[in-house]
Amino acid sequence: MNKSLLALAVGGLAIGMTEFAMMGLLPDIAKDLAISIPKAGNFISTYALGVVVGAPLLVMSSNKYAPHKVLMALMLMFSIFHVLFVLSPNYTTLIISRFMSGLPHGAFFGVGSVVATRLAKQGKEAQAVAIMFAGLTTANLIGVPISTYIGQEYTWRTAYTLIASLGIISALAIFIWVPKLEADKETNLKKKTAFFKTPIAWVLVALISIGTGGLFAWISYIAPMMTNIAQIEEAKIPIIMTLVGLGMFLGNFVGGKLADTFPPAKAVIFSFCAMATCLIIVYYTVHIQWMAYAMSLITGLVAFTIGSPLQMLLINNAKGSEMLAASAGQASFNIGNALGASLGGIPITMGYGYNSPEWVGAGLALCGAFLAYTFIQMKKKATS
Repeated sequence: MNKSLLALAVGGLAIGMTEFAMMGLLPDIAKDLAISIPKAGNFISTYALGVVVGAPLLVMSSNKYAPHKVLMALMLMFSIFHVLFVLSPNYTTLIISRFMSGLPHGAFFGVGSVVATRLAKQGKEAQAVAIMFAGLTTANLIGVPISTYIGQEYTWRTAYTLIASLGIISALAIFIWVPKLEADKETNLKKKTAFFKTPIAWVLVALISIGTGGLFAWISYIAPMMTNIAQIEEAKIPIIMTLVGLGMFLGNFVGGKLADTFPPAKAVIFSFCAMATCLIIVYYTVHIQWMAYAMSLITGLVAFTIGSPLQMLLINNAKGSEMLAASAGQASFNIGNALGASLGGIPITMGYGYNSPEWVGAGLALCGAFLAYTFIQMKKKATS
């Protein structure tokens, strides 16, 4: 089981690097293409849109295939689309290929989350999901700082060539280590989509889409915030990204433990409220360098306690539709990505400081907490 989860984590590593490396490389890409940082932020939003579109479509179209085959195919698609991104000559083609590179993301985590829970011991499901997501957080801890360094020392295209190579490695790891589980041929597509005909499903989609926007309003503009407000040298941005990654790595396992110890919905409320608190602290303290470093670690930790509770919330409430629901969770997470990056950029374009997105992020996180509370009340009413 450990090797199987490790294979899933390798895929998470590749996906995490492509998603989060963009935040550290944003100034370099903007400079290379001679565009503004908010315009370069469209690469974040466009990738997220690809995840949103690809997650349900790829899961539904692969319904009749064995999970390990689906996972391998998704990672091969991931690599091909990243090669296109590296070779794209201008802004328009880069946007198109960036969208395509996001298509396999949500489906991979959706299918992978359900496979992880099937391999886990009873009562340890959320922690198994956390192991898979450890690849995503390891990307932030090691992969993103390395990508940022490569992008600064060579070019950002070199960094994304490395990411494309990781997709191939992850496909091989899945082929070797993931058990050949049978496809679910008994549940038809109509049954798999039944969950999304319920109000609870859309409350969950909304709380993930809005609440996780708080994370992305912060991290999307972290590089320019550190260089312009904290006055940290550009060469030290990889250190900031390493601290963020270490926080996310630790927070992922804390979140898995929380979701196995407490009801996932209550863990979600706690995480979102703590995230909002951290973002407000960042706004007021980022100009103090030692606080900028410290809050990069703390905010990353707190923000990523949300991952496993959200996945378990979806899987536990979507019997018969687990893979589609889990992939929809990743699509929703990336709606949060697009929402946070887009809304977070508005106060910057209006002339406010690079720390102004923190207020946007805090508001989005609190909205997510409120929707999680609404979900709890709806479940109580449904069972009473």
